Amino acid sequence: MLYNPSDYPTSPGIYMMKDDNGRIVYVGKAANIRKRLGSYFRPDKTLSPKTQVMMSRVNKIDIITTITEKDALLLEASLIKKHKPRYNIVLRDDKQYVLFKIDLTQPYPAIQLVRKAGRDDSLYFGPFTSGNAARQTLKVINKVFLLRKCGHKKFRNRVRPCLQHYINRCLAPCCLEVDQQEYRKLVDQVELFLSGKSESLLNKLNQDMLKASQELKFEKAAIIRDQIRSLHQTVKSQSVVIPGGDDLDVFDLVQWDKGLCTGIIFVRQGKVLDNKNFFWPEQDISENEDMENKLVSILSQFYSQDSFIPEKIVLPVKLTDNSIRQVLSEYRGKNVNIVRATGENMKSLLRMARHNSLQAAFRSKNVPGVDLSKIFKKEAEIRRIECIDVSHQSGQNTKLGKVVFENGEPVKPDYRIYNLPNVASGDDYQALSEFVSARVRKGDPWPDLLLVDGGIGQLNAVIKTLSTNNIEISFQVAAISKGPTRSQGQLHDQVFIPGRKNPLPLKPGSPELLFLQKVRDEAHNFAIGSLRRSRIRSLRQSQLESIPGIGPKKAKALWDYFKDLDLILNTSEQELLNVPGFGPRTAGKVLKALQQYKNEDQDTTS
Repeated sequence: MLYNPSDYPTSPGIYMMKDDNGRIVYVGKAANIRKRLGSYFRPDKTLSPKTQVMMSRVNKIDIITTITEKDALLLEASLIKKHKPRYNIVLRDDKQYVLFKIDLTQPYPAIQLVRKAGRDDSLYFGPFTSGNAARQTLKVINKVFLLRKCGHKKFRNRVRPCLQHYINRCLAPCCLEVDQQEYRKLVDQVELFLSGKSESLLNKLNQDMLKASQELKFEKAAIIRDQIRSLHQTVKSQSVVIPGGDDLDVFDLVQWDKGLCTGIIFVRQGKVLDNKNFFWPEQDISENEDMENKLVSILSQFYSQDSFIPEKIVLPVKLTDNSIRQVLSEYRGKNVNIVRATGENMKSLLRMARHNSLQAAFRSKNVPGVDLSKIFKKEAEIRRIECIDVSHQSGQNTKLGKVVFENGEPVKPDYRIYNLPNVASGDDYQALSEFVSARVRKGDPWPDLLLVDGGIGQLNAVIKTLSTNNIEISFQVAAISKGPTRSQGQLHDQVFIPGRKNPLPLKPGSPELLFLQKVRDEAHNFAIGSLRRSRIRSLRQSQLESIPGIGPKKAKALWDYFKDLDLILNTSEQELLNVPGFGPRTAGKVLKALQQYKNEDQDTTS
């Protein structure tokens, strides 16, 4: 019997439902594990269709008890991200969104685009889900406000103003004397702009322009006038939706066409900044309690310690689970209010989130997909694909690139490069064997399809290593290689699977073959790109080693620290002391060698 109430405790914890192959298909949390599991073993007519299908595949249930429900929530989110169970809501796009950062500890702060909000004295503004939208905003800021554009290292080492200064886009505090108070006024203006207080900023600039003209400083007045004109164009697109200027995120969750959609609206200083949408096919909401559990799971995955978390989060229902509020408040370092949408303003934002999510779901459902389960004769849908490609340079510096696709889309945060220094020259089989051994140590989640760039030999090398490591191959393994008649511009690739001598009968140009080629090409380009970047680094390091007095160890230490040849050549003795392993004596010798190299180089070019 799969469920016996006396076998399970009444304490908080998480439960993991597994199929016949031991793969986790669902992870859940509960304040009372026994009571929660009991809700799955009711008569079928009382369960949702999705739950019925899921329970028909469950062969085993494992549990982990925790002290508090908050601990259970954190553990559940961690396990969902790791195992990506089929029947859980999984936020595939778990990258951190773009934020603007102003480091107030610097005497002349620059504005940066970052993906993590640190717990420091910096100011953070955002998030932007679109990196392009963030860069467009940064373009406006760089045009209007004369803050420095260079990074900290270049700022410290620059000896003359750059082009930005000469086109009137930077005050050049790196080289020229700039009053810190005047510079701080510019920073305050940027802060007003990014905080959505554009009207206050425009009023202040108008006052500054009037004052400058009264003092007969017409050049300064003209610069401020141009700032005001540029800002007016940007402010036109902003509209107030929440009087009072609140920061909040609005989440809605809605059932649509055998799937579940979530829409998120980001409101900053009372104005809509951006939005984000997710769609999960085959998910549903069976009852109000189920909606609460799903919302809690979404919030626990969407936010992390590095996220920007607003003071208020608005949902379509009231949460009885207080653990998520505790977790998010700890992440933020301040209290977070999670409330149900009330009042016309909040409900209007909720409708906006719902509309956006339904539109995004409709578009995703109408994108023609490729069903690989048919060509591989698999009952289960092939959703996650890992594709691997071995690359080397004349048999040396062997690397293996791995790319991941889910539901037809690349999952770039899961891309990996494996450096394989012990592989014999040009031995692809050994490289594949070492990768598989490393992949076995990592463990779940295994993909639905492991695709190898190569032929039957490469495929057999993978299968042999999997068997040697006692891995029960419940997933599909295949290899894709160029066909015997394939020349440039033709489409006849061959796909091999274990136990079959001849390739699968796929028509050239068929959607399935084109998609597999796309995945393979992505893996190939990823591996080749890594190899080229490594080669460039080696060449630059070799250039350093050619300087008398700098050997391989010093060259590597310099390159690892500065990562730019120009920065190394223009460094100071004080900066060299920050390089790991460099003392005063070494720093002095290296600086002397670098200066001598620069002088000789200038004599040669003059």
